[in-house]
Amino acid sequence: MDDLPPFRRIVLKLSGEALKGEQPFGISTPVLEGIAHQIKQLHQSGLEIALVTGGGNFFRGIAADELGMGRASADYMGMLATVINGIAIQDTLEKFGMKTRLISALEIKEVAEPFIRRRAIRHLEKGRVVIFTAGTGSPFFSTDTAAALRAIEIHADILLKATMVDGVFSADPRKVPDARQFTSISYAEILSRDLRIMDATAVALCRENQVKIKIFNINKAGSIVEAVHSDGIGTLIQ
Repeated sequence: MDDLPPFRRIVLKLSGEALKGEQPFGISTPVLEGIAHQIKQLHQSGLEIALVTGGGNFFRGIAADELGMGRASADYMGMLATVINGIAIQDTLEKFGMKTRLISALEIKEVAEPFIRRRAIRHLEKGRVVIFTAGTGSPFFSTDTAAALRAIEIHADILLKATMVDGVFSADPRKVPDARQFTSISYAEILSRDLRIMDATAVALCRENQVKIKIFNINKAGSIVEAVHSDGIGTLIQ
């Protein structure tokens, strides 16, 4: 593993489910600290890092039907859940000695800056870890799509999606034991085969703007650092 990162600027998408650890919901302090330790290690190597938070550890907009509520209302609730996660991540990163900026696509000026593309890029250039929350600020868009959009807007070299599975498989490995994991796969194949490891809109955006995606399992020790430095983890979509 080289000391210098192979990228200049990354966007790391953290799913809400990953933040809850072994708990049924909420935020796990040991998980947050483990993530912060890895981000500090990458940051010290000179990498510019932006994070995008999910909110599934508190609320998911796609649960609207189950609750009998409108999708738009549910999506806004999900956006607020991502802000809660962003505040927790910011606090933990700062305890580890990093300078951060919390940015929200919804106006919540008491706790977060509004999203201004040039300002976000300037924060990264100054060595601050930027945390993007509240998705795109509009309902009907997933946080995967928000991550893809932010990666494009800030000219990131790669979008890393830290999730609960090892990568992209030919079928759901929980249902098909002999499903094959891809080390690399094209955007077109992801979309044509309807491999739902990531929102199709997010994949299409990255394809149109030539942003590589890597899917990897955050539950493995050191996986964030390894996903940046090594080809031997996860699945690369390009």
